[in-house]
Amino acid sequence: MRPARQHAHLHAQTRTRERRHRLAHEAARLMAEGGVRDYHQAKLKAAERLGIRDDASLPRNREIEDALREYQRLFQPEGHHALAERRHAALRAMEFFSPFDPRLVGPVLDGTADARSAVALHLHADDPDAVPLYLDQHGIPTEPRSRRLRLDRERSDDFPVWVFSADDIGFDLTVLPRNVLRQAPLSSVDEKAMPRASLAHLRQLLAEEEIRGYERDGGR
Repeated sequence: MRPARQHAHLHAQTRTRERRHRLAHEAARLMAEGGVRDYHQAKLKAAERLGIRDDASLPRNREIEDALREYQRLFQPEGHHALAERRHAALRAMEFFSPFDPRLVGPVLDGTADARSAVALHLHADDPDAVPLYLDQHGIPTEPRSRRLRLDRERSDDFPVWVFSADDIGFDLTVLPRNVLRQAPLSSVDEKAMPRASLAHLRQLLAEEEIRGYERDGGR
């Protein structure tokens, strides 16, 4: 490649990286402040706002997630309370739903949850009526929904979802067959196995958070 062409190529790559960076941070801002919960929607809305139309400049979901963490750390330090509150609510919910081998997923697990975030749990039962019957027996009013998840690279399916609120915190329950416990569905962020936490894992996470908080406060 000739020096002039090489310089132009490097310049174009630098501009693309800069646009990706700007788009990732604008998408993160929209998610943090505007209540946009979907990564794809956030990046398209950010591109429209910034007037960037080439696909090469669209950031990956993981880049937006990293930018969201940075934004929350810099501009929403109070969000730590909302996250801690939801993790403790998740603990109580997972204890309640222990017959269904619950797994915590989503923003409450990955640390990007804010005051608008619901506690997202995967429950496991081969009988599709088991979870709604359990909820009804305990007098918990819910709203039914459906969610499409990718089980692996070849298979996708729709699964029942039950949503409700308790103590001003939303709960989002996706009911999956028990064989899904062996392999998590694919994440919409990076199409890898979705990060998830068992009850024991969440207890450990909360214990580690408590230790870090104690150390931050100087042992007071």
